[in-house]
Order: sequence, then structure tokens, then C-alpha cells
Amino acid sequence: MDPRRLAMGASIGAAGLMLIGKLGAWWLTGSSAILSDALESVIHLAATAVAAFGLWWTAQPADEDHPYGHGKFAYFSAGFEGALILVAAVAILYTGGRALLLGPQLQALGVGIAITGGLALVNLALGTFLVRVGRQTQTLVLVANGQHVLTDSWTSFGVVAGVALVWATGLDWLDPVLAIAVGLNIVWTSGQLLRTSFEGLMERTSPAEAARLEDTLRQAQAEGLVVAYHQVRHRRIGHEVLIEAHLLFEDDATLHDAHRAAGVVERRIGALFPGENVTVTTHLEPACHDDEHPESHADYLPAGPAGEAPA
Repeated sequence: MDPRRLAMGASIGAAGLMLIGKLGAWWLTGSSAILSDALESVIHLAATAVAAFGLWWTAQPADEDHPYGHGKFAYFSAGFEGALILVAAVAILYTGGRALLLGPQLQALGVGIAITGGLALVNLALGTFLVRVGRQTQTLVLVANGQHVLTDSWTSFGVVAGVALVWATGLDWLDPVLAIAVGLNIVWTSGQLLRTSFEGLMERTSPAEAARLEDTLRQAQAEGLVVAYHQVRHRRIGHEVLIEAHLLFEDDATLHDAHRAAGVVERRIGALFPGENVTVTTHLEPACHDDEHPESHADYLPAGPAGEAPA
């Protein structure tokens, strides 16, 4: 069975369990802190459903309308999940602030602590599993969902500790204060997910990946496989890596020899991304390209980071 589907199925099942368990703990205790944790789980259930759809959609093969596949939906999914978390944070802050002003009415805190603590342990194990599978398969949807689950688990542990402190000290006002702290922490998590989504949609390149590409092309140039190179571009869509480069050869090189050398370079570039779907597209040009198009001279001699000309 596909580990991604297994992970997402476990996430959906656990999300439903968390929602029922935490709402039950709140109903028993009247704790604003536990309610804040339950509200986050409501949002998490909706976000997990979107993530499940996103996992299915991004796995669909390329078609006539989407020649590069559907992988970018993962960034929409992560952004949507981040937005939903932000909504939960606002609701939590409102609930905590209201309870702080009106005064909390608490009861049966021991039972609530036990339920919330047990659910937190389940989420900790699930979140770790989701992030590991997501990173192994380069599936952003699973990584984002796993990070959400881990945040939920740490939030629950914090709630357990705080409610236990309220139970031990009798300081009821600590409960809504804790709920507000939980809400502020969730705001930060939302910002991280929204940032990841934005950077993915804007196709921000990875400096580390650009440096590896540059080293590989410089090595090919040093070995005489190519005379020079320019117009190096790359982008990532989930586990898909798309790379383009213009390779320059001696003016008298045959097409056969140039194609063979380009194949060597392409294989070396592909080897930089083990376990991922890599598409390398090279454009072969004669070195006299510089004489025919002098405006492009700075593009490739000498080459700077990621094929850009030095300032």
C-alpha cells in the first residue's frame, strides 16, 4: 500500500478521534484551555480533509491542460491549512479573553487532564509518522499536515500542564491565560505554513540546490565537456524538480559529440536529487553564439551562482 495514503488515512481517523475526545473533555471540565485545544482540532479535521484531497490531486499525472502535473496544489493545500489554523487561533484568543473577563467555571479537571494527555500522546506519534513519510516521499501535503498534528500535540501537552497547575493551585484565572498563550502559539504556526505556501507558489529557489547545480556545471566546464553554460534555471513542485540550462560547445563540435556530452551533464545533474522525479532540459549552442548575440555574453562567461553573470 502507498505509505502516503496510509499516513493520510491515519491522519483523518485520528482527527475525528481528537475532535470527539477534546470536546468531551471540555464538556466535563468547562476549561477554556481545553476548549482552545478542541477548537484547534475542529479546524484540523477540516484541514486534514483538504490535505487528503490535495494528496490525491497532486498524485494525478500530467495531462493536456496541466503539462507539468498537479503538484502545485500542495502549496494551495498548505496555505489553506495555514489560513484555517489562523481562524482557530482567533477563536481561541476570543474564548480565552472572554473567560478571563467573566471568570472561568471549572470542574472535574482530573478527568479532563487524563483525556487530553492521552490524546496528546496519540498526536505526537501520528505527527512524527506523517512528517517522516512526507519527507521521505517529498510530499509537502503530508509534511504540512504532520507539522499541524505535532503542533496540536505540543499544544495539548501545554494545556495539560497548565490545567494541572490550575488544579493544584486553585488559581482559576490561569486557565484563560493559558488559552490565550495557546492561541498566540497557533498564530505563529499558521504564519510558518502560509510562508511555505507563498514561497512554493512563487517558486523560490533553494540556495543549496542552486549551489549544487553550479558546482556540477563548473566541473563539467573544467573537464572540457562544455565550453560554457548560461540560462540555468530550476524549480521544484513537490517531489518534481525541473531544470533548464544552455550548454555551449566548440564551433566545430558535431551534434553527436555535443549530445553525448550533454547527456553526461544531464545525468550528473539528475544524480543531485536522488529519489526524486528530475527533468533536465538542455539547449545546445555553439560557442560562436557570443558573436551572433553579443548581448548575451554576460550570461555565460564567466558564470556566477546558478549561471548568473557576476556583477
